[in-house]
Amino acid sequence: MVNIETIIWFAFVFDSVGANIAVWFFPKCVKWYKKKLPRVSKHLPLTKGWAFVYLALVLWIGWTLCRLSVL
Repeated sequence: MVNIETIIWFAFVFDSVGANIAVWFFPKCVKWYKKKLPRVSKHLPLTKGWAFVYLALVLWIGWTLCRLSVL
């Protein structure tokens, strides 16, 4: 049975994987992001370090949800 926690977690997984792909393989996307969204990029930087931390946190939360038998 699919619950809301699973749906939200998968949305974050897709977002974090997409952010990592954009940062590591498409540097033009990072330049576009900084140019078009300066206020957002000031608070949510699209850098390799932050993207990796974001992915690690999402995976850690997923591991915790698996241990709780939610996923």
